[in-house]
Order: sequence, then C-alpha cells, then structure tokens
Amino acid sequence: MKGQRPRTFRTFAAMLAAALLAGLAAAQPAPNPPAPAQDGTRVFVPIELNSGWLMHPGDDPGWADPALDDSGWTPYDVTGDLKTVLTGSRPEFVWYRLHLKVSPQEAGLALRQGSIAKAAEVYVNGELFTSEGRVQPFVSYTWNALVVRRIPDRMLAGGSLVIAVRAHIGKSEWAGQNPGLSSGNLTLGQENALRDVDWLNLLGQNLLGWIDHLLSIGVGVVALVLFASQRRQNEYLWIAALGLLTLVEAIQPFVSQFHNIPTHWEVLSDLLRVFTPYVWTSLYFSFIHRRVGWRWRTVLIVCGICNAFSAVQQLYLTLPLFVQFFTNLPFIILLSVVIPFMLAVHWRRGNREAGILLIPAVLFSLYIYAEVGLEILYQFPAWHTFAFHGLNLIDRFPAGPFTISLDPISNILSTLALAVIMLLRSTRMSRRQAILEGELAAAQQVQQVLLPDQAVTVPGFLIESVYQPAQQVGGDFFQILPAGDGGLLVVVGDVAGKGLPAAMLVSVLVGAIRAVADYTSDPAELLSSLNERLIGRSQGSFSTALAAHITADGWLTIANAGHLSPYLDGREVEIHPALPLGVLGGVAYQTSQLYLAHGSRLTFYSDGVVEAQNAHGELFGFDRAQEISIQPAAAIVAAAERFGQEDDITVVTIAREESIATAA
Repeated sequence: MKGQRPRTFRTFAAMLAAALLAGLAAAQPAPNPPAPAQDGTRVFVPIELNSGWLMHPGDDPGWADPALDDSGWTPYDVTGDLKTVLTGSRPEFVWYRLHLKVSPQEAGLALRQGSIAKAAEVYVNGELFTSEGRVQPFVSYTWNALVVRRIPDRMLAGGSLVIAVRAHIGKSEWAGQNPGLSSGNLTLGQENALRDVDWLNLLGQNLLGWIDHLLSIGVGVVALVLFASQRRQNEYLWIAALGLLTLVEAIQPFVSQFHNIPTHWEVLSDLLRVFTPYVWTSLYFSFIHRRVGWRWRTVLIVCGICNAFSAVQQLYLTLPLFVQFFTNLPFIILLSVVIPFMLAVHWRRGNREAGILLIPAVLFSLYIYAEVGLEILYQFPAWHTFAFHGLNLIDRFPAGPFTISLDPISNILSTLALAVIMLLRSTRMSRRQAILEGELAAAQQVQQVLLPDQAVTVPGFLIESVYQPAQQVGGDFFQILPAGDGGLLVVVGDVAGKGLPAAMLVSVLVGAIRAVADYTSDPAELLSSLNERLIGRSQGSFSTALAAHITADGWLTIANAGHLSPYLDGREVEIHPALPLGVLGGVAYQTSQLYLAHGSRLTFYSDGVVEAQNAHGELFGFDRAQEISIQPAAAIVAAAERFGQEDDITVVTIAREESIATAA
C-alpha cells in the first residue's frame, strides 16, 4: 500500500466507472481541425508543442528525414485522441512530424520529452535527439522521467526545425487514454527554465509522498531497535517490516522519476505488492491482539496475488473491464471496510491504541469512497464539472507549488499514529523503569542492611568477606554470627537467578538464618529449618547454602545444601552432598567434622568465582579457584572480576590466629 495506493485505487475507480457506464457511451464528436504550425521564434516562457503536427501510421526510419515530403500525412492535433482519428485501426507504430520556425539568434533552446510511449524516439532535423526505451527491437521502458536536452546552435542556424516522433504503441496503451503523442509530451523552451520548472513540479508533486516514505522507513528503524530489546512486542516487528517493505517498494518509483528504466524493474516492484496485504493486516491485528489464523492467511494470500496482478496486468495485458474491476476488489474491501470495522470494535472495548489507528484508517476509507463515487459521476455530462473539481480537490489540490492528495496524507497520519503509539509505550516503559529502579534502590539498601558490610570480630579468628553483585542487587548471601560457645557460625549461599526476585528471596533467608541462630548453632538443623521455611515461598526457585560452626578450639562442623565445598589451606573439603533449599520438604542434612589447625585458612566461595568467563568463553574454573584460595578475599574477588564476572561473587575467609592458638 505504501507508495502504491494512488495508482491502485485511482485505476480501480476508473475501471469501476467504465464498467458501470460501458453501455452509455455517446457518439464521439468529430476531431477539431489542426491549428497552424507553432511559431518558436520568440520563446520567452516554455511552450507546449501541441499543434501543427502531421501523423502517419506505420514504420520507416526514413520518415525522420527533414526533406521528406509529408504533404500526404494526416494533420493531427495532439490535444485530441488518436483513437478517434485512426478509427478501427490499432497500428503498432505511429510517426508524427512537426515543422517549427525558430530564431537562429535565440541560443539555449532545449526540447523536453516525457510520457510519449513505453518506447519512443524523437528526431530533430533527422538526428536522433531523445528516446524512451527501444522501439526496434521493442524494449519497454518507464516514461515518468522528463528528458531535457539542449538543441545545438547549428540546428537553429537554418531558422527551422523538423521534429519527428517515432512511437511504438502496444495493446495496453491503446486500451488506455490518449495513446501515443499527446498534449504536453514535447515542450520547447530555454534549458535552464525547463529544468527549473521540472524540479519545481517534481518536488511539488512528490514531496508529500517522499515525506510519507521517509517517515515510514524512519519509524520502522526505531521499531526494529525497540523490538531488539522488547522481543515480546510483535507490533514493533510488523512496524519494522512495513518500513522495510516501503523502502523496497519506493526504490523503483523514486529512480524512475529521474531516469527512464526498463519496465521489468517496475514489474519486480509491483510483484512486491503480494506482501502488502499480509504486512498491513498483520500489523493491525497485532495491535488488537488477534492472531492471523490459516483462514485469514488464505484471504491475505489471495488479496496479495490480486493486488500484484492488478498492477502487472496494466503493463502487459488488456483484460475485460469486469475482470479488471474484480482484480483488486478484495484488497480494497479489506482496507476500507474490514480493518476500520475491526479497529472500531476493539476501540469500543477499551483498546486505546486501536482508537489511535482508527483515525487514519477512517480517513483513508473516506478517500476511497469519494474517489470511486466521483469517478462514476464524472462519466455523466450533468455531473462532469462537479466531479472534476471534486477529484482535483482530493487528488490534486494546489497549495502554492505543491500538489496535495488525501492518499499520502492518510499514509502520513497512519505512520504518525504508529509513532504516537510507540511514544506512549516508551513513556509508560520509562515510568515503569523509574519505579523499578526505585524498587531496586530500596532493595539494595535493604540488602546492605541484611548483609554484613564489614568484617565481624570474633576473638581468635581473622575474618574477611567481600560481596560483589553482578547487578544492583544480587542473589548471593552470607552471614557470620558469633556463637554462644565463643566460636562462630558461618552461612554462605546463592539463590538461583539475579536481580530483584533473587534479592527478595535473600531477605527471607537472611531473616530466617538470624532467627534460627538464636536457638541453635547446629549446621544440619539450621539448613533443615531454612529448607522448610523456603518451601512454598520460592515460587519455583531454590537456593544453595553451606553452614559451618567453628568452635573456639578449632573444631569445624559443616553441612551442605548443594553449595560449593570450601577450601582448607588450598585443599577442597570433602562434605556430604544434598539437595538445595526449597526443592523438597523433609530433607535431612548430614554434617562433617574436621579440625582447623593454628594459622589455617578456610575459604568459602559462591559459584560466581568458578563461573567467571573471559571474552573467549573460557571459564575461570575450579583449578584456578583452588590455586588462589589461600589469598585474601579481596584478591580472589579481583582475580575473578578481571577474568570476566558473569554472576554475583561472594568470598568469605576465616583463619585461626597463631597467637591465640599458641596461648591455648
């Protein structure tokens, strides 16, 4: 639909009007006699070469010769219709000749050619001057571009020019209006004036369409960026697909405004219209949360094929009017009836985004209804003037140098509606992000209160602890609590996951640890109590934990719930494995005992140390973790960070002081 709707729907409206009134055509009046040859000796402003032409069907390259006797040719006024002159005849080739007086002193004259035929050649004084496509052998070209070429001074020296036009007129062109050379196809004027006028007309006629395309492509790029970070928002993906389709479809029409190109490039562009119904409908359906099922896919495939065929057939085929009428009807009904109705229904149900999209959809529907209705009225003489002014109002309304049409305006409004929706969503997302960041900041403060921010002092022990979360808040936790027997209780754990959910579960566990530690220092009993409290509260998550009780005289009792084993003086401590907390109720945890000798160092890790990963995907691993386990806690954390932190990192080291041990 982007970049293609004007031709599609105006052609459809014209076909509809012709189909309804095919039996009402009145007899055509006789053509007006040709006016005398135009005088090009004083060209102050560009003049259209519309009168004084001679016409002859057939093809002979010798007819370009300025000395040719063309007195037997048929006079022809190009403001008329060739079909009324060649009644019943549809020749493949038609030649035109014009004798033009010029001033030898008027330098800088140029000839502008445009839209004669899909293959046409213009000769000046027998020399090939400009061309569109290839006449023989026939190669069809587009004819949108205006070709301006300066007339050499040597041609002007004789005071007269003979302009000959050789046109190949195909069946599809004969089926249209004004085949061959027609009014405005050739213009004489100063080269600079012609180019200035052409640029002004080009901008005036295409500016809105170009703005429409640029907006659609730009919004599509933004949507693609948003989709990369919000994969669940399929609407962004369809907006990006629409922008891409607009870009690809716009290349050929844009290029053909400046250079006539082979028609098969236009065919390739028209074939892309197979995807237009599917992309547009999927976009609208994504905003009303409706799935495109197999029935809708079948309808959209049929609409796409008809949409592409309606464009391609105009280039090469001449189909009966009723066939042309029904070719693009499915897509028109889909866009101007079905989609607005569905958007209105969902808007009434409270979908605000459907209401935003409904505004340009209704405007476009009204444009289509007006286009079809005015084309029909135009066929009736009594309504001819009214319909003519109406069509100019909605399709070619002049605003200074610009031409305004409701079609690109409705497209621009559609794109702006999508941009407004994206902006509103981004605003809501920013508000939610601000709320989330506030919650994270609060959770971080809570976590700082729950987790020790400085080493606990217990006589006879040197304690170090470092906690480095991967995000603002993390899932690692540890507690170092003095025991009633002069020893200490150590609990180190890791909640599955990161961020706020893990931090909330950490707060539950830390509170439970402190509550249980008030009445027991037994590691197995502590883990069992934590496990029972976590059952039913973890929402499918779990936590590893390791609890150790160290007495004042160095005896260590340790129990494990799926956590990494600690290291004692660089050697891994063998402990009984068990399920993590929160997986299964009624789990009995076993303890292991060993002696912590004078000066010995016990090191506890979270898995953020061994799972640190460098740029090559290599893990820090257990071997490196064991090698550095005798280093201070801060040095271990720094080594893991340098290697490449991926998860929360916790390191706790406990050593018995030499002096205390000796004094004992």
